[in-house]
Amino acid sequence: MHFFTLVLGIWLLPKVNTLTCYECVPGPSGSCTETTKQCPTGDYQCGAIRFLTYAGASQMSDIQAKKCTLAQECITGSVNFGVAKTMLTSKCCNSDRCNSQPVPDASQSSPNGKKCFTCEGETCTKTVNCEGTEDHCIKTTVVAGGNKNTWKGCASKTICTAASNPQLSGVVGAEINCCQGDFCNSASSASAGLLLLMGPLISLVLFF
Repeated sequence: MHFFTLVLGIWLLPKVNTLTCYECVPGPSGSCTETTKQCPTGDYQCGAIRFLTYAGASQMSDIQAKKCTLAQECITGSVNFGVAKTMLTSKCCNSDRCNSQPVPDASQSSPNGKKCFTCEGETCTKTVNCEGTEDHCIKTTVVAGGNKNTWKGCASKTICTAASNPQLSGVVGAEINCCQGDFCNSASSASAGLLLLMGPLISLVLFF
């Protein structure tokens, strides 16, 4: 009888220790309805994330989401293609419904001295000045509607690292090359391809 009780307790323990979090995953319109959800295992935290996309100084989109998330998915960084920049800010916590508040607006950052190639039309030899934590150059190729589009720019290390996570990879059909060093994102010197959680501008909140 004691053995049965022990086994039952062990089996129930992960369920008892899982968090209940707010969930709000936006649809194509960008809006969502907030609900609550119990996380599947004790490895999950409550998370909130925000994507801000700018074209120059003009804000193009502001997409926010909440859900149970793994620690390695709770990242902050940015991708800067020159003509557009997407900033990802996330906040994770370890108590029930602790993700009630939205993530604060990410502040615009200053150039950090690093430089990468960017594309203007079909010409990808223009220069973009990396900003804030953008310490890698990036090259992404996306095939959509039979057309192949190439984008180049700067990216934060956290974005490139997240792309190699098996939990995240394979979701978005964009091949990403990340490398370090000024102008390393030329056709001949980029590193091995990665599948990134974000497309050229944004792929919504696919890793949630």
